[in-house]
Amino acid sequence: MATNAKKASAKAAPGAADAATAKAAAPVPPARKSGLGLLGRKVGMTRIFNDDGESVPCTVLEVGNNRITQIKTVQTDGYDAIQLAHGVRRASRIAKAQAGHFAKAGVEGGSALREFRIDAKVLAAEHAEGLKPGTALPLDLFAVGQKVDVTATTIGKGFAGAIKRHHFSSNRATHGNSVSTNAPGSIGMRQDPGRVMPGKRMAGHLGDKRRTTHNLVIARIDTQRHLLLVRGAVPGARGGSVIVRPAVKA
Repeated sequence: MATNAKKASAKAAPGAADAATAKAAAPVPPARKSGLGLLGRKVGMTRIFNDDGESVPCTVLEVGNNRITQIKTVQTDGYDAIQLAHGVRRASRIAKAQAGHFAKAGVEGGSALREFRIDAKVLAAEHAEGLKPGTALPLDLFAVGQKVDVTATTIGKGFAGAIKRHHFSSNRATHGNSVSTNAPGSIGMRQDPGRVMPGKRMAGHLGDKRRTTHNLVIARIDTQRHLLLVRGAVPGARGGSVIVRPAVKA
C-alpha cells in the first residue's frame, strides 16, 4: 500500500509542479513610479470569486471624475506636483478664492482637493500625451494585480479607556480580584520622580486618525462605474474620502 501511494504521489507531483510554476510565472503589472494617484470615496466591502473559486474579500473604492486643478513645477513652485479635485460641492459652500482657483482650471468645484508629489521625468514617460489643468484622469493609472497604498481617516470611537484604546490584557476577572477588571493599573512609580512620565498610555480619544494601509492588491477594475476593488480592508467609514497611491514598498 505504501509503495502504491508513493507511485501515485510521484505521478501527481509533475502536474502540481507545473501548476505552481504557471501560477508563479503569471505576469504582474509594474507599479507606476511617477507618484501620481487618485482621490476617491469608500463605498463599502464585498467579495469576489477568483478563477479557482476562492472567496476574496474586497473594499470597493469609487475613484471617478478626478480632474487636474493645478500643475506645480520646480520653476514656479519649487517642487513638482499635480493637484487633483474629486467629488462635488455646492457653489454656496465654496470660498471665493477656491472658486477662482477652480474657474482658472476650468473644472467643477470639488469636495476634496489634494496634491501628489511626482517625478516629472517619469510622469512624462508614462503619459506621453501630456497632462494639463482640466484633464480628467482615467482609471488606467492602475492595473489589476498592482499594489497600492490607501490613506484615509479611521472611524472615530470617542473617549475610550486604556484597555480598549491600547489593547491591554486587563486584570483577572476572578480568584480574589476586586472590581478592577478593566482598570489600567499603576500609572506611576514612587516618590521619586513623583509624577506620571510623559507618553504614558492612558484613557483618551480613540480613532479619527489619518492612517495608511500599505501593499493592498487591486483585484478588479470597473471602468464603466469608476470602481477599484482592492483586496483587504481600508481605513475609515463608508462614504469617507480616500487617497490611492502606487505602493512605495512594492
